[in-house]
Formats: sequence, structure tokens, C-alpha cells
Amino acid sequence: MSQTKREQAISHIRYLRQELREMHLGIKEDDLFPDPGELRGLMAQLDALLELIEGNTKIQSNSEAA
Repeated sequence: MSQTKREQAISHIRYLRQELREMHLGIKEDDLFPDPGELRGLMAQLDALLELIEGNTKIQSNSEAA
């Protein structure tokens, strides 16, 4: 994985961890559930991260086959 893609993935993961931590604390301490829009946003972020990682994996596997 190139350095910029790695940095992008790390940044995505840090952001998602922080958001999930905040949601967990809200549920645990205040019994407040996140808005559906917040959950959809996090799912979209996870999908983008997965595409970033899978896209790079597909490129590597194609070059290795050659």
C-alpha cells in the first residue's frame, strides 16, 4: 500500500474510532442512541475505507499475476 493510501486509511480509522467511541459513551452513559443519519454516515465512511483497501489489493494482485 502506498504511503498516501496508508495515511488515508489511518486517518479514516482514527476518525471512525473517535465517532464510535462518542456513540458508545452516549449510549452507555445517557441512553442516547445515535441518529440514523449518523450511522449511515459512518457506514459510508467504512465503505469508502474498504474500497480504498480493496482497490489497492486488486491492483497488487493483478501486477503479481503478470
